Amino acid sequence: MWAYPEIESLGDIVRYHARRRPDAIALRHGDVAVSWREFDRRTNQVANALIDTLGPGERRIAYLGHNSIAYFELLFGVAKAGMTFVPLNWRLAPPELESIASLLEPQVMIYEPVTAALWLGSETSKLPTVRSISLGDEYQAFVESGDLIDRELAICGCDTAIQLYTSGTTGIPKGVELSHGGFSLMRMSEHFEAALKWTEDDVYLFTMPNFHLAGLSLVVQGLYNGSRIEILSLFEPGVVLRAINEHAPSIMLVVPAMIQMLLDHPDCATTKFSSLRLCMYAGSPIGLNLIKRALVEMRCDFMQFYGATETGGALTLLRPHEHDLDNENKLRACGRPMPLTEVKIVDPEGKELGVGQIGELVARTPALFKGYWRNPTLTAEVKSRGWYRTGDAGYCDEEGLYYVVDRVKDMIVSGGENIYCAEIEQALHRHPAVKQSAVIGIPDPKWGETVKAFVILRDGAEASPEELIQHCRELIAGYKIPRVVELTAALPVSPTGKVLKRQLREQAWSGRDRKIG
Repeated sequence: MWAYPEIESLGDIVRYHARRRPDAIALRHGDVAVSWREFDRRTNQVANALIDTLGPGERRIAYLGHNSIAYFELLFGVAKAGMTFVPLNWRLAPPELESIASLLEPQVMIYEPVTAALWLGSETSKLPTVRSISLGDEYQAFVESGDLIDRELAICGCDTAIQLYTSGTTGIPKGVELSHGGFSLMRMSEHFEAALKWTEDDVYLFTMPNFHLAGLSLVVQGLYNGSRIEILSLFEPGVVLRAINEHAPSIMLVVPAMIQMLLDHPDCATTKFSSLRLCMYAGSPIGLNLIKRALVEMRCDFMQFYGATETGGALTLLRPHEHDLDNENKLRACGRPMPLTEVKIVDPEGKELGVGQIGELVARTPALFKGYWRNPTLTAEVKSRGWYRTGDAGYCDEEGLYYVVDRVKDMIVSGGENIYCAEIEQALHRHPAVKQSAVIGIPDPKWGETVKAFVILRDGAEASPEELIQHCRELIAGYKIPRVVELTAALPVSPTGKVLKRQLREQAWSGRDRKIG
């Protein structure tokens, strides 16, 4: 039933493979390669340095930086210490980071020099209870203060291993608690899935942001199976193509917009894709023309997965054999449930709906999150009796394929990034000239969707679209900033005064399908 019964917590992954294959390469970043033996010793030092500094118990250790070997040392070292690892979004604007940091108040923050201004400019960084450590000599000294002995602390499956932050339609950050047991059960689910077989010979190319579950879950899956992780600091098409030539990865994860950028890059023609056996994609379905081109030029299997941070991994897979190029509609499906996972479509009262009927997609999975940190009320709104309300509207067809057709939550998906309209509207309303706003996603040939804002100005006030865009630039992350601002005298509203965003979307998406995954 279990691929590796000895692995019961995240820390056990490193211990297990260090015993079996100590000299095999676990991680590589540029010219630096780390064996399983070195990885095990280094994570012991991280764990011991944290325990000796903070004492045992519930502690949250945050990381603000790009993909790196230090990220993995912290991910597994914090797990060995029985503490919680919290990777934060380095793309956030200062007010957004502060809203999370003030709630989290991490005991330790490890940050990259390139994110120093973002972190050290926050009020939370000045608290005496928070220790800030910069990657480089300071981080090195901290790690080397810990001894090499594995203290082998007892870890309960219900202990929180990782806390990821995601925003809701209210714009309030939510700390999603993922447990050691949840990660283990996700690995069991994958073990029963024929389309997700990994081996010690696999090489995973890590290009996704480390603060997203999509990026995090697959590196954990790869390491669990003893695969080698080739680390890229971030996604850049030319760098990815060179890495494919140099390191011959067998598996990679991207979003469809990234596939488009890879195929459009001039180096694509000289890239040797022959090592790739599986390209996974998430964030949105893939267009027929793009998948046809990708299959011809990359010559590997493609598989979509759909899930949420709260589900601890994939809920459904559109498996390689289900990529039917003669049926474009099927390419819009998010697939069929993973093993040990149940999915159904329900109406607002929770009654299960029939084939083809649109309702909310709810799921039950053994990897489901524990809850939102220190927010039992919000947890209870989406989690009940083991079922999770995804907030996605969809349906199931007669063949058992599930489709997501819209968001119950007010969300835009741009290049695989979730963008919540409320966050942008709140930023706009901080401009003195703005009376009312409504934000929607509009078609974008590169990103799938991009942000458009409709704005009503206060009587007598003046502000140009360019001024409002610049105003948002100072408050929210770059990928959330409206690309288009339309000044208008009125917005469509219901009899109760609620803005009818569906009418705005219908105008923007007329003649096109809104593909959201």
